[in-house]
Amino acid sequence: MAATVSLSPALRATLIVTGAWASVIYAQELPPPAYQLAAQQAGIPSPVLYAVALQESGTRLRGRLIPWPWTLNVAGKAERYATRAQACTGLDRALARTPANRIDAGLGQVNLGYQAHRYRHPCDLLDPYRNLAIAAEILQEQHAPGEDWLIAIGRYHRPAGGEPAARYRLGVHRHLVRVLGPDLPPITIQATTP
Repeated sequence: MAATVSLSPALRATLIVTGAWASVIYAQELPPPAYQLAAQQAGIPSPVLYAVALQESGTRLRGRLIPWPWTLNVAGKAERYATRAQACTGLDRALARTPANRIDAGLGQVNLGYQAHRYRHPCDLLDPYRNLAIAAEILQEQHAPGEDWLIAIGRYHRPAGGEPAARYRLGVHRHLVRVLGPDLPPITIQATTP
């Protein structure tokens, strides 16, 4: 007989957003519903959004790599927090000592300085759903019709391109292989639907 596990609504929401519950099917990983919804609303493929989040905020939890919603990058140093409230306090501290354009927040590591027009309060970026919607919007804005999604992914990280964008594309490509499976060629992802 299987044991029944009761999860608090907050933990259940965290698991849904981070993808900790997602099952592996034939060496593929289904992006969690929050990623599918944000991707659909922005008109981008959900595996692209999920792979970017894995690259940006991925952390190991119980032996599994998952995006972590309360991740900050402050001047190149990752900071992970257990709760949104703790991350917001950390974000306020970081802003007191670091320029906003050197701070990224949330699942998609949205930059506080360059993307200031997309939020009212910096801690809004720690709402996983809002962060995913913003990340999806940025990816969609960086994508030209008919273009390979990896090009847009590189521009998501560094709009000017160059070697940093190329390295980033390689990292996200590894996550796309994980999500789409080894038999699919993620380098040619051109679909515009999730």
